[in-house]
Amino acid sequence: MGENRALVVWGIRIDGMTCSHCALAIERAFRQVSGVLRAEASFEARQAWVLAGADVKEADLRQAVEGAGYKLVRADRRVPKWEGQARRSQFDLVVLGGGSAAFAAAIRAAELGAQVLLVERGTIGGTCVNVGCIPSKALLRAAEAVHRCEHLPFAGVQARLEGLAYDKLVRQKNELVASLRKAKYLDVLAAYPTVELRNAEAKFGNGGALYIDGERTTFERMVIATGAQPWVPPIPGLDGVSYLTSTEALALTELPHRLAVLGGSAVGLELGQMFSRFGVEVTVLEVLPRILPQEDEAVSTALRQYLEAEGLTIHTSAQVQRVERVRNGVGLSVVREGTAWQIEADQVLVATGRRPNTTGLGLDLAGIVTGPRGEVQVDAFLQTSREGVYAAGDVLGDPMFVYVAAYTGTVAAENALLGNLRPVVLGTVPRVTFTDPAVASVGMTETRARELGEPVAVATLPLEHVPRALVSHDPRGLVKVVVSRDSRQLLGVHIVAAEAGEMIQEASMAMRFGIGVDELAAALHPYLTYSEAMKLACQSLEKDVAKLSCCAA
Repeated sequence: MGENRALVVWGIRIDGMTCSHCALAIERAFRQVSGVLRAEASFEARQAWVLAGADVKEADLRQAVEGAGYKLVRADRRVPKWEGQARRSQFDLVVLGGGSAAFAAAIRAAELGAQVLLVERGTIGGTCVNVGCIPSKALLRAAEAVHRCEHLPFAGVQARLEGLAYDKLVRQKNELVASLRKAKYLDVLAAYPTVELRNAEAKFGNGGALYIDGERTTFERMVIATGAQPWVPPIPGLDGVSYLTSTEALALTELPHRLAVLGGSAVGLELGQMFSRFGVEVTVLEVLPRILPQEDEAVSTALRQYLEAEGLTIHTSAQVQRVERVRNGVGLSVVREGTAWQIEADQVLVATGRRPNTTGLGLDLAGIVTGPRGEVQVDAFLQTSREGVYAAGDVLGDPMFVYVAAYTGTVAAENALLGNLRPVVLGTVPRVTFTDPAVASVGMTETRARELGEPVAVATLPLEHVPRALVSHDPRGLVKVVVSRDSRQLLGVHIVAAEAGEMIQEASMAMRFGIGVDELAAALHPYLTYSEAMKLACQSLEKDVAKLSCCAA
């Protein structure tokens, strides 16, 4: 058992909430109660969830609700399931995996006083720190620096790249990965003495028993957070060449002369542009009609234009029929709209998506249902088809983002230990593609909103109307807002800009907290910032921003 049982969860039924603003008022009221750490409310479900210290009383919560003008109908206090029960296992929770979701689950369980066993068969840290976000963004930033050397937009400023020692860049990247793995994962465990890390392989056997390195291990509650890995499509001949996935591509110490990239979504475009800026001849092949097919069409069109202007060759609606070794490297037989041709490259990067790591776990033996891509099937509380077993992170399938993984890991641990009280809510999930210019979005595309029958208003603001872009001599990009005509609330925001990833959070927060476009347009935004683009985009729903002076309200 853990040394402290300091936290409990309250599930509270509330009458009187009629909109998102009501839910926000309830959340604020709960947060003002001493001892409350977190509060979430849903007006649709007429419920609220509160994480608080064990000394918080129902009377405190009732007073907060009534003070906000609402009625508390019922308050359900949940304590860890093991309290008052005989222990049948050494650990209160077993977590399979060692990445973001797994660590979030282990940390929350430890905060709830649980003894946790964390089982990871590979390198601790998961995809993000080891072979995903951290190493790729480090090299992307280096590629941007290389590109800027010879593409400076300022008159009178000249620069020249003296050389590129790519192996040194990779070594620096590896050092960064190792330091963050230690600081954010290995060292973090020291703060949670009730979490035991075991480097071992876990799988289910006959009858659903759990085996860790072949030794049968009893458990009562579990979170499966084994992540995902690159998926390789069954293209004839591909297995016969030494293709790269993102993992191998980020580990290269020598650059190829020619690179064929299979896939025109985030990973393929990020790495494709990166290698192009390092001097590699890059060809991107996307089977769907446009790159970034999940994004708004205006975004896909604009980004393709910018990438092709840099020298990338992009083919959409391109079906790779066969891959084979040729004298000068690798040959790819491609068909597009009935026309066939051959592409040759030194190496092939397969960036066609990721699939959950569930193969070999024996989930079927445990009665745990998976989907067509191997994703673990769960309910709203992240519980699998087997009672007491939950799942979190990329093993659930899309959306595969590290911040979503951490969130679901936390929720899964709470529900496993306290009972199914907190459902997962993924209403506003911002996403970023780290090309240059970058792409960021949240909510629905214009097409999707219209498909759902929403009466929408749409405005697209070219960045040439944003002063910060002009003084930076980089007017590439746009901000597109999709708005409900009825409620004047944002339905979706789509950005192409150098700092799109830094700009999208305002839109995400506005959607999360019910801030309408008129309020955004009226809000003060610092002048000469990219954030001002959001204000201008909202203004452009009613005004011609070309006829407004600087900072005009």
